[in-house]
Amino acid sequence: MKAAHPQLALTVLLLIFTRVSYCDAQDESTPRNVLFIAVDDLGNVLDEDRPAIIKTPHLDELKQRGTFFQRAYCQIPLCNPSRASVMTGKRPDATTVWDLDRHFRDQIPEAVTLSQMFRQHEYQVARVGKIYHYNVPKGIGTNGLDDEPSWDHVINPSGRDVTEEKLITNPTPWKPVSAAMSWLAAEGADEEQTDGMIATEAVGLLNQYQEAPFFLAVGFFRPHTPYVAPKKYFEMYPLQDIKLTTVPEGDRDDIPAAAIPHNIPKPDYDLDETTLKKSLQAYYASVSFVDVQVGRVIQELDRLKLTDKTVIVFWSDHGYHLGEHHLWQKRTLYDESARAPVIIASPHGASQGVTCKRVVEFIDIYPTVTDLVFGDVPQTLDGRSLVPLLNKPDAKWNHPAFTQILRPGDGKPVMGSAVTTGRYRYIEWNGGKEGRELFDHRTDPEEHHNLVDSPEHQDVVNRLKKQLHKHVSTEVPQTPFNPKRL
Repeated sequence: MKAAHPQLALTVLLLIFTRVSYCDAQDESTPRNVLFIAVDDLGNVLDEDRPAIIKTPHLDELKQRGTFFQRAYCQIPLCNPSRASVMTGKRPDATTVWDLDRHFRDQIPEAVTLSQMFRQHEYQVARVGKIYHYNVPKGIGTNGLDDEPSWDHVINPSGRDVTEEKLITNPTPWKPVSAAMSWLAAEGADEEQTDGMIATEAVGLLNQYQEAPFFLAVGFFRPHTPYVAPKKYFEMYPLQDIKLTTVPEGDRDDIPAAAIPHNIPKPDYDLDETTLKKSLQAYYASVSFVDVQVGRVIQELDRLKLTDKTVIVFWSDHGYHLGEHHLWQKRTLYDESARAPVIIASPHGASQGVTCKRVVEFIDIYPTVTDLVFGDVPQTLDGRSLVPLLNKPDAKWNHPAFTQILRPGDGKPVMGSAVTTGRYRYIEWNGGKEGRELFDHRTDPEEHHNLVDSPEHQDVVNRLKKQLHKHVSTEVPQTPFNPKRL
């Protein structure tokens, strides 16, 4: 028999070695699957200092399974750009997504998204509901601003919350229900609502994929406005038990005008106390409704005995104001808007039931997941793996977080950029020309006292300014954006 060509023999050996290495990486000690759960506009209602009235038993239980990152900061507190950064692992400066219309592939067509990475590893990769941006409620039931290369299979449920839009109470009728603090205590069962249908579809896919490695993304629409949930969730929060946030007198006196979002022209939208309480009741009801839907999906994962093979990632696209500084919803660089819950539960080698108080970023989610499953982090990403903190939540970690927001301004756009460290947050508006802010989270966690002009803090200001300018832009970008969709 003729001897094999040396180069061919080497190639065969390399292929065999690669296949063995991949199989070794997928042995019983390595999680194979990813359950990737996103919710929309969930504020910091899982912290120890959350309102005592909030009821989230299923998310509380998920926290006990893994690590709750209490200080996780989004790259931009607006749905579309935040989700683009999470899925690409890139900052807004790289994606150039600043508004609600632009797609990240307009700037980086070659990007390999997190779920696309799993497709390349021959996983079953599916999406149910909202992962990339949707107009809510108009886009529900469509693909929204989806990314086709990211998925093998997509499901877009649409429930009675869409068809019953005319029943929604909107106390600010000059604003669409998607942007207003509007609500509906709905008739019918959970499964008739879009998010209930999403949970049902996710349960079905878990059963379909239980024999194969999968990446299943489950995106819930609530508690995004309009706050719609079945009546029973509203009944969990009697109006007389709802308490509004206390805001100190003169709270806004020392902050720049640019810090106030354009969509909130008057404090508290100039709404009366009763209306604000009704809106807050509806938000809490929507949170509890989503909590139950998340629980349904995870309970099915348990029933199928897939828990020990699955990494669970839970995140919200950004935080949410509930009256702090007389602000509501998002689009600010304050802690309530820039910070949002992230929970990561890995079945092997990670801490369980712990809270990590290190400052982390949403762009860290992508490299963390690939590190947990494949033992590798793509070098093209802007974030870093959180595996060291999963293994030891109080490990040394000296990495600040950077958050940006672009505003239409009064005919002249304004860029806000912030750096958050373990102790401080420093903010610039248009590179400082439209104002600056400095808050000491150790002494002022609610950010009521702007210290940027304090003489004893100038060394801190100068140090953080250098960090900020080194990592992100502080001026209005030159790439296209729609000022009406910021």
